[in-house]
Amino acid sequence: MAFLADALSRVKPSATIAVSQKARDLKAKGRDVIGLGAGEPDFDTPDNVKQAAIDAINRGETKYTPVSGIPELRKAIAAKFKRENGLDYDWQQTIVGTGGKQILFNAFMATLNQGDEVVIPAPYWVSYPEMVALCGGTPVAVSTKQENDFKLTAEELESVITPKTKWFIFNSPSNPTGAAYSAAELKALTDVLLKHPQVWILTDDMYEHLTFGDFKFATPVEVEPKLYDRTLTMNGVSKAYAMTGWRIGYAAGPLPLIKAMDMIQGQQTSGASSIAQWAAVEALNGPQDFVAKNKAIFEGRRDLVVSMLNQASGIVCPKPEGAFYVYPSCAGLIGKTAPSGKLIETDEDFVSELLEAEGVAVVHGSAFGLGPNFRISYATSEELLEEACKRIQRFCAACR
Repeated sequence: MAFLADALSRVKPSATIAVSQKARDLKAKGRDVIGLGAGEPDFDTPDNVKQAAIDAINRGETKYTPVSGIPELRKAIAAKFKRENGLDYDWQQTIVGTGGKQILFNAFMATLNQGDEVVIPAPYWVSYPEMVALCGGTPVAVSTKQENDFKLTAEELESVITPKTKWFIFNSPSNPTGAAYSAAELKALTDVLLKHPQVWILTDDMYEHLTFGDFKFATPVEVEPKLYDRTLTMNGVSKAYAMTGWRIGYAAGPLPLIKAMDMIQGQQTSGASSIAQWAAVEALNGPQDFVAKNKAIFEGRRDLVVSMLNQASGIVCPKPEGAFYVYPSCAGLIGKTAPSGKLIETDEDFVSELLEAEGVAVVHGSAFGLGPNFRISYATSEELLEEACKRIQRFCAACR
C-alpha cells in the first residue's frame, strides 16, 4: 500500500510468533498439534510474586509511574547487578521497559544513524536484525559454526568490524541455540572489542539463570571492566521467573545512554505497568529457590530431547549449555522426499512437512539466519516432548 512507510519493506514478521499462531490455528480446527515454537516457560509465576502484584493493587499502586520505572524496582535492579554479576551501577543508571524488546529498540532508536552497522552473531534471535533495520541501521550477520557449538570466535568477530560498526549484540545463553560462553571464551571477544573503541556492546542476558551442569554464567563487563562505559547490559524477569506476560525488561549502562532511552520511551509508551513493576521488585528481591528448581527441570528436558533427536534419522542435535532451546541440523534430510511426496529442499520445507505430517510445530533455522537447522523450545512437559520427539523420529524414518 502506497501510504505505508518505506521502513516496513526492510522488515520481516517474527517467524517464532508466526509458527505459534499457525499451531494455534490448526488446534482450533481440531488438529492434534504439539507447539514447540514459543520461547516461554510453561511454569506459573511464583506465588510470592503474584501476591506482590495483588498487594500493589490493594495499596492503590495504579497510577502512571516515572518513565524509567519506579525507584524501588530500579534500586532492586542495581542490587541484582551487584549481587549476581559484581557490577556497580547507580540506580539512576538503570531503566525499565515493557519487556526486553523495548529496551533493545530504545537503545537502537537512541543511537543508530543511517549507515551505522550492527554486528549480530548468527544464528540470532529473529528480532535483532529487524529492530536494527527499523531504526535505520544495517544489520551485519556473522555466521558461527555448529562444530564450535555455534559460538563466535575472536577471529570471526574481528573479520566483520569496520569503522562503521556501532554496536555488537551479544546473547548468552543464546536464543535459538542455547550456546553459552564461558568467561574465557568471552574474554577472547572482549579483547577484540577493546581494540575498536567505536563499538558499543549490547549484551542480552535474558537466559542468565538457565545454565546447566557446572557452567558458570559471565557477562561482558564482568569479564572486561574497561568496557563499562560502552556496554548496555540487558535482562528481564520473563524467563527466570516465568513472567513473560508481565512484560518487564530492564537494563543498566552509561547515564547519557540511559537518559536518551528514557527520552524516547517518554514519547513512546511512558512507564511500564505499575502492577507488573511491583511484581518484579518481589521477583528480584524475594526468595530465589524457585529458579534453581525450574532450572533442574529444564536440564532434564534438555537431556531427553537431545537424546531422542539424535536417534532420529538424518538429525544431528548438539547439547547446549543453557536457555531452553535446541538447534538441531536437518542437513541429513535435505534432498529426501517427505511422506507427502514433496521434495525437502530447505529447512523451511522440513518444518512445514513435519507440521503437516505429524502435527509438530518447530521454527526453521533460516529464520534465525543459519540453516539447515530448526529450533525446538523444550519449555513444555516431558510427556509432550517425548511424544513430539517420537513423531519427529517417525517423520524422519518415513522420508525417502
